[in-house]
Amino acid sequence: MNFALSHTKIQRQNLTLFGFGLVLVLVVIASLSLGAFSIPFPQTLAILFDQIGITTGTFEVQQANVLLQIRMPRVLMAMLVGGGLGIAGAALQGMFRNPLVEPGLIGVSTGSALFAVIFMVLVPTISSLAWIKTLGLPLFAFVGGLICVTAVYQLSKSQGRTDAATLILAGVAINALAAALIGLVLFFADDSALRSFTFWSLGDLGGATWAKIPVSLTLIGVPSILLLFNSRQLNALALGEQEAFHMGVNVQQVKVRLLVSSALIVGVGVSMVGMIGFVGLVVPHLIRILFGADHRLVLPGSFLLGAILMNFADLIARVIVIPAEMPIGVITALIGAPFFIWLIFNLNKTKN
Repeated sequence: MNFALSHTKIQRQNLTLFGFGLVLVLVVIASLSLGAFSIPFPQTLAILFDQIGITTGTFEVQQANVLLQIRMPRVLMAMLVGGGLGIAGAALQGMFRNPLVEPGLIGVSTGSALFAVIFMVLVPTISSLAWIKTLGLPLFAFVGGLICVTAVYQLSKSQGRTDAATLILAGVAINALAAALIGLVLFFADDSALRSFTFWSLGDLGGATWAKIPVSLTLIGVPSILLLFNSRQLNALALGEQEAFHMGVNVQQVKVRLLVSSALIVGVGVSMVGMIGFVGLVVPHLIRILFGADHRLVLPGSFLLGAILMNFADLIARVIVIPAEMPIGVITALIGAPFFIWLIFNLNKTKN
């Protein structure tokens, strides 16, 4: 009987993930088709099928160039960054056992942006090697995110446990310090660096190119897969660190893996598209509200839903003010901030 229940649960999880995958495909096709230069759906499908050697219709060369060279890298980057932020947020919430944890709130995003700005200001003056600029920026951002999240984690620990209020206060303090240091670095920067900072502060997928996809796929995809292999450990941690230890979980080792993987994902995401807020907060909560707290579903579901949300937000950013383009960070904040307020309100009602 238990096997049957377990088998039924697995089937439901697989069906849920399949549904998310189907929705992602539909959102991707819409994102490839719509924009300042509209491509009809039949032509969009014809271009995509043509890439695998199947002829299903005719299309113009200009349509193919826009779809393949401009929109396709943008859509893939949105999938990687959105999915990465979703799964990183789910992992951090599970590790801290706190529903308010989000990469931006605990300093990961701001720390990554700080080190990215330092890199942009300093490296052009000391190196002209292209590979250093390609790999150095995401790795430097990763170091900044890891330093900040480790500092917040250490500050919030009390007698081996993480205090929720202290965690948020520590995140606010680290964010304020990182923001001040960003301002200090930019004070000594030139006009080019100041213009680049606008990119980091608002978030934008306009800079996505095919050259950036392999780096993003490796540095976001690999740690995301590593997080997926920690779903059972996160389920054990949900019961408490002592309980997880008695269940055979090496708690400290798991925490290190989660922190490093999450910081790498967020750091690379920030280096590629700028600071995108609230995705890591909203997505895991929606999964838990709709489908429960089992991390075997929460982690992959958060990746897929994060990719859907990021592409949907990017689509809105491109069509809402045609022919101009709104920063994607504005859209995600408009979606996430009301959700965060609703979450705090419901948490207060639960306590009362």
